[in-house]
Amino acid sequence: MAELKEKVRIPLLALRGLTVFPNMAISFPVSRKKSLAALDAADAGDKRVFLVTQRESEHADPGQSDLYTFGTIAQIKQILKLPGNMTHVIVDGIHRGRLESMEHDGQCSYGWVTAFAQDFDELPDVYMAAEMRLAADLFADYARLVPESTAGDLLSSVQASKKPGRIADIIAAGLEISYDRKQKILETLNPYDRLQMVMDIIRYEKQILQIKREIESKAREGIEKNQREYFLREEMKVIQKELGDKDGISADADAFRKRLEEKNPPDEVRQAVEKEIERMLKIPVTSPESNVSRNYIDTILSLPWTEKTDELFDLKKAEAILNQDHYGLEKVKERILEYLAVRKNAPQEKATILCLIGPPGVGKTSIALSVAKAMGRKYVRMSLGGVKDESEIRGHRKTYIGAMPGRIINAMKQAGSINPLMLLDEVDKLGVSYNGDPAAALLEVLDGEQNFAFRDHYVELPYDLSKVLFMCTANNIEHIPRPLLDRMEVIQLGSYTATEKQHIAMQHLLKKQLRRHGLKGTQLKIKPDAMEQIIDGYTKEAGVRQLERIIGQICRKAVKQIVAQECKSLSVTTKNLEKLLGKVKFVQEHIEAEPQMGIVRGLAWTAVGGTTLSVEVNVMPGAGKLYLTGNMGKVMKESAEAAISYIRANSERFCVEPDFYKTKDIHIHIPEGATPKDGPSAGVTMTTAMLSALTGAKIRNDVAMTGEITIRGRVLAIGGLQEKVLAAKKAGVKTVIYPKENEKDLQEVSEEIKEGLEFVSAKDMQDVLQYALAKGESVCR
Repeated sequence: MAELKEKVRIPLLALRGLTVFPNMAISFPVSRKKSLAALDAADAGDKRVFLVTQRESEHADPGQSDLYTFGTIAQIKQILKLPGNMTHVIVDGIHRGRLESMEHDGQCSYGWVTAFAQDFDELPDVYMAAEMRLAADLFADYARLVPESTAGDLLSSVQASKKPGRIADIIAAGLEISYDRKQKILETLNPYDRLQMVMDIIRYEKQILQIKREIESKAREGIEKNQREYFLREEMKVIQKELGDKDGISADADAFRKRLEEKNPPDEVRQAVEKEIERMLKIPVTSPESNVSRNYIDTILSLPWTEKTDELFDLKKAEAILNQDHYGLEKVKERILEYLAVRKNAPQEKATILCLIGPPGVGKTSIALSVAKAMGRKYVRMSLGGVKDESEIRGHRKTYIGAMPGRIINAMKQAGSINPLMLLDEVDKLGVSYNGDPAAALLEVLDGEQNFAFRDHYVELPYDLSKVLFMCTANNIEHIPRPLLDRMEVIQLGSYTATEKQHIAMQHLLKKQLRRHGLKGTQLKIKPDAMEQIIDGYTKEAGVRQLERIIGQICRKAVKQIVAQECKSLSVTTKNLEKLLGKVKFVQEHIEAEPQMGIVRGLAWTAVGGTTLSVEVNVMPGAGKLYLTGNMGKVMKESAEAAISYIRANSERFCVEPDFYKTKDIHIHIPEGATPKDGPSAGVTMTTAMLSALTGAKIRNDVAMTGEITIRGRVLAIGGLQEKVLAAKKAGVKTVIYPKENEKDLQEVSEEIKEGLEFVSAKDMQDVLQYALAKGESVCR
């Protein structure tokens, strides 16, 4: 647009948050002194004033840089002096104006303003007329969307306008948009461009208003729905009261909804619970299905979905806790500390599943508890002994009467966090029945690639077990299913030595039992030699469980005597021990006094630790029969047959009659016939004993041996070497013969146990016989 010829000096009035357009009549309050002075100056002259908007409303005395460049030259129609020293002015916009410069006369501000024509001089063409009509229609739609605004009042002026610039200005004045957006319209001088800008703004605002209406409509519908549901629930309460449901199922539903909001579970769980609550409300109270639904919802809401405890990775503290709770087990502690260090260094990686394997009473379960304490995790124990139904692990489907979740989900419910330490106790005692294999169900639980979405049959929702730290315990590695064992890292716990047992008893078990029986340390004292006699004569175990019971028995007798005022304190010595506990229950096995013929001491592993076995062989004239007595198992009998095959094949070397198996009967007996015995490790012992009996050669009385025999005389590896060596030492053995393949296992045996013993590794029977025969004896005469 071209500039008008006039460039005028007129009073300037700065506006805050308001933009005035040409062809626009408006009323607004005036309060600033300079603004009032500008009104007075304009009213005294030609009544024209330049209205320009401030860039920032906060400025009380704006300069030219604080004002927009474009404003509107307006005509003052009326100045109203209102009560309370208030002034209002009514103006009518005439032309756009550009502020060239600004000056002050001490009272008010004046602006040198260049005026611009409002519109094209010529009438619009057909295309422009169509654009103008489209703009009018858009504004009419806008006015219907905002009935409370001034847009409706301006609609007739828009429709009567014949010029595009005038329509654009009138519409801009009626739009409820920010003043800075209106200022951009004001600064657009080309009427056609101004009209296009206004139409774009209307289209945008229409979309916003329509979306707003949709949101309000949905909100209103939601409110109406809630009101309707509230009314129906109130009616339902009355009906339920009449039917005898005093508590009201809706009260339960409300309580469940409140718990659901507090729990804030994953979306899938939330939707399932909300759906089940709606289903519960529709089920008659007298129906058994109603209780099934309630129990299911309660179970889901009792599970931890997002709750977790903060892990601790203080290795020094963990080491202190392990040392405080357990004596010895240095290699086990070292492995656990390594495990914790890896967890600290790579917390996001899938945790290794540790399996602690060892005899009963050596501290497997308590080690797991100490690990949980050291890591700051919740501890939950799940016993698997005797479990032979898959549903024990996965739960029953809730369609069955009396259905309940499996042990895994119950353990998580008990823990109350998604990252506890869960101990799977006695994993080697899982059973199998026609109801399924629970070990197979545990495969998913212990597999880090699958357990992030474990599905219990009762819960029927994916449950994340990936943050659970699993530990397992077992007594016998052979009884753990192989696929399950493949997912674990095994840590072997050996038997305690007598010294370790004595330290544990004096430092831990005695204090624990004194506290349990309410005794002070001064009221009961057990002398170290008396404790040693208790360990040797009244217990026979790898761990300390029976030892703790014996100490508890002594504490009970002490409490009885003190309460009965028979004494003030009790001191237990070797002299009064038999009076308190009775006769010695276990007599330690001892080696023979001198070398024997046909009698060899073997070493065996049992569930309670190691023991020695005296293998006795008699050779008698007969028809070549083999007698095996002493409650031997199938594997042990096969070892005896393998030994005879080896002797027959090497009869010439051993100077044994070639037809001894036809002319002589051989009787092999292992004492303590009431005790079942099995396993291949007595093979070399039976072979040595038969050779001794057949040849008449005597075997050293201070030698004990263990190892599996083959029909070619090779000595194969065995298990439980530490327990067997400990048993040999207790029996007074001086030399232990063991398979060469077990040399690596001997390195794991503590020096305390090996002290005073000579160890001979045997690759075949020749090595065994070299050290087993008594001095001057030979198997070939």
